[in-house]
Amino acid sequence: MSKGVVAIEVTRGPVVESRHEGIAVVVKPDGTVVASWGDIDAPILPRSANKPIQAMAFVESGALERFGLGNEHIALACASHSGEKRHVETVRVWLGKVGLSEDDLECGTHAPRLQGTIEELVRAGKTATAAFNNCSGKHSGFLTTAVQYGEPTRGYIKYDHPVQRRLREVMSDLCGADANAFPYGTDGCGIPTLATPLKSLARAMANMAEPSRLSNKHAEAAGRIRAAINAEPFMMGGTGNFGSRINAALPGVAQVKGGAEGVFCGMLPSLGLGVALKMWDGAGRAAEVAMAALLGHLGVLPAEQRDEIVHPPVRNVVGLLVGEMRPAKSWLG
Repeated sequence: MSKGVVAIEVTRGPVVESRHEGIAVVVKPDGTVVASWGDIDAPILPRSANKPIQAMAFVESGALERFGLGNEHIALACASHSGEKRHVETVRVWLGKVGLSEDDLECGTHAPRLQGTIEELVRAGKTATAAFNNCSGKHSGFLTTAVQYGEPTRGYIKYDHPVQRRLREVMSDLCGADANAFPYGTDGCGIPTLATPLKSLARAMANMAEPSRLSNKHAEAAGRIRAAINAEPFMMGGTGNFGSRINAALPGVAQVKGGAEGVFCGMLPSLGLGVALKMWDGAGRAAEVAMAALLGHLGVLPAEQRDEIVHPPVRNVVGLLVGEMRPAKSWLG
């Protein structure tokens, strides 16, 4: 039975200043719901939270072996990275290995996420390129898959391109529903983003966490992706990134990935479960606390890490502690 809603509070002094509400579900690979909050059948746009699913076709293609790629490239294909030096250089070298360059990326360009990286560019008299885009690893995976199968690389972000058709096939296999029937919009990086029922998204994560119900090909790819996320957590986000911290702290126990507009997903192989959540106001800060709280609720977040991650401090501009973020008592008690 669905109960209540996900609720995250932000305090300032003794006062609750803000409240974020959303939906969440914990699912087994066969679709059995273990726990849920809110309308879990509501279609949501996963945005970047489903990048591990989108990386499946890349890992299955044989391109890793052909081009000498490894865990750092798998993790980058799943990443929303911060555009730090290692991210950018790895993307550039990767594309060179497959005979392409940044000019082939169709994700667009935006500034790096960290102020320090922006300042480095300014001092060097340079500007950001497509490799700095937080989705450039995912797009490099798309391009590599197209090269591997001898397909056109131009237009790989379009809904009817073979690269995108393969993603829908994998999604259908993992979530137990026809992804070709899902409505879709355009993601920030230009690819189609499929409106997926939250329960179906969590089921796809569960099947990646415990892939015994999948084909051998899917199961092997899911295992390689889980291992790469834990082996290369920096590639998944970057310095200080919440997901990178969780993936580094819980090897073999959890692999998590966030997306824009308050979405977060997780694979929990030690429990054989998948998790998905969505904050309706799109607050990424609330989605992070909600995911941490769920990991604690499910017993996979060590007690010594719980306070810091589940109750992150709120500080003012001079660094003074002025409040905290926390799960509301009405949610998890």
